[in-house]
Amino acid sequence: MTGKILISACLAGRPVRYNGSAKPLVHEAVARWRAEGRLVELCPELAGGFAVPRPPAEIEGGRDGDDVLDGRARVLEISGGDVSAAYIEGARIALDVAQENGCHHALLIDGSPSCGSGFIHDGTFSGARHAGQGVTAALLRRAGIAVYSDREVDNLVRDLGEEGG
Repeated sequence: MTGKILISACLAGRPVRYNGSAKPLVHEAVARWRAEGRLVELCPELAGGFAVPRPPAEIEGGRDGDDVLDGRARVLEISGGDVSAAYIEGARIALDVAQENGCHHALLIDGSPSCGSGFIHDGTFSGARHAGQGVTAALLRRAGIAVYSDREVDNLVRDLGEEGG
């Protein structure tokens, strides 16, 4: 058995998304990792102090999580409220939890301003997406943690050197 994997709580079936829903990830490898006690579930947004439900939020101006971490962009709620500090705090907590649990890999929900790793929404609240990563994904990657989206489980299995998937 290899190490533990940080996983977005919504992918683990917990109803923690902004609208109170979950987005359970059904995959044989995820079920096996759960049975082996290897999944470390966390929602960075809840860790940062948000409640469920909460207003939708996106990173402004077609920017991404690196821009937020570097102070070049903000995470804004649909009402215009700046929630960047809470997203950064949630990302820091996620990194702490990952490091404390020896997680060298993370499996995160794509599209989220926290967890997106391949795409995020563009800040217009129109449903438009662009290539980029959320705040948590960016911070984890900066710390050397390999981040995979919910569409990349087979890649994670391969990179872990495990059979099956």
